[in-house]
Amino acid sequence: GREIIPLVKGDQKSISIAAASILAKVTRDRVMLEYDKEYPEYGFAKHKGYPTKQHMEALHTYGVTKIHRKSFGPVREEYMKIKLF
Repeated sequence: GREIIPLVKGDQKSISIAAASILAKVTRDRVMLEYDKEYPEYGFAKHKGYPTKQHMEALHTYGVTKIHRKSFGPVREEYMKIKLF
């Protein structure tokens, strides 16, 4: 295998890391726009899945979807509330 070397602030030091970071963000934003069509009540087109006040309120109101990461603290808390009832 290859040796992996962590590089703090790698996107500032390497053009290839910076490019990969941009591509990942653009791809994620596009995916979130598609999820917004499937789950419009969550507002993914606006917050792109980040834990904004709007997103946290939607999570509390509508619950956890199949796309939410259940390992993320606020999502896990809402998921556990549902599982308990």
